[in-house]
Amino acid sequence: MSETTPVIALHGGAGTILKSNMTPEREAAYHAGLKACLEAGLKILHEGGSALDAATAAVMALEDNPLFNAGRGAVYTTDATHEMDAAVMDGETRRCGAITGICGPRHPVLAARAVMEQTEHVFLAGNGAKRFCENAGLEMMEPEWFGTQQRLDALKAEMERRRLGLADDGDPARKHGTVGAVALDKNGHIAAATSTGGMTAKTPGRVGDSPVIGAGTWADDKTAAISATGHGEYFIRWAAGHEIDARMRWAGQSLAQAAGDVVQELGELGGSGGLIAVDAKGNIELPFNSPGMYRAWCGADGVIHTGIYGKED
Repeated sequence: MSETTPVIALHGGAGTILKSNMTPEREAAYHAGLKACLEAGLKILHEGGSALDAATAAVMALEDNPLFNAGRGAVYTTDATHEMDAAVMDGETRRCGAITGICGPRHPVLAARAVMEQTEHVFLAGNGAKRFCENAGLEMMEPEWFGTQQRLDALKAEMERRRLGLADDGDPARKHGTVGAVALDKNGHIAAATSTGGMTAKTPGRVGDSPVIGAGTWADDKTAAISATGHGEYFIRWAAGHEIDARMRWAGQSLAQAAGDVVQELGELGGSGGLIAVDAKGNIELPFNSPGMYRAWCGADGVIHTGIYGKED
């Protein structure tokens, strides 16, 4: 049996800083961060590791980078607290795990994976989820570790905007922060992992699409591995990940057509955002309808690419 050429893609969220507010130094930092996080997953693939291990490693690196809204650098709720969500899914078996509304595990994506590997369940939430993480031996951090001044300033600005009754400025950096990765390994299996701090000034208890299997996270070797980012409520209502799967499975659509059309249709309905996707043939798609999407990918040619806005890459 011949080996498959591994590929990997990741996103750092559709909540990009508006191009008019982006400095060259900050833009360079984002490109460097995306490349480093992709390399964390790519290294595992090159060593013969699984797609699930590679996607997990890439997301762990993103969670540790405060530039992105997951793990350290997660945004705040209206209560000035952190509530993080994550999910993983293995395309070979459709095994999956998800966790929501937690603050404690340094790597929420590892918490989601622990749910998949150490319990009979798929989804854990709230206090029970945090207790499980503590008992599972995951590295735990104090709430202060996750916060950054930039995220706190963003919360204060949004709360002041609401207090004054000013119009929503539509800033995507406040609304659409998520990280995720999808990968194809040498054995032809695919996987997806997603992690997020949610939306700045979200209502405590709000759950977006990231940990919802079939919405923001999905993987099946027969179709595609998908990790979404954007206005989560729309991605949930349209079961975006599974919708792409269904169009490929039952309508015979290519990954490019299914993923591109779903993102376009969501945009027409008001669902700003995007996604990354890979299939078992090594095709990579990164459609988005928002002003930008932090992203990086390495296809069968072995070349690493990074992007933030439009078609500059």
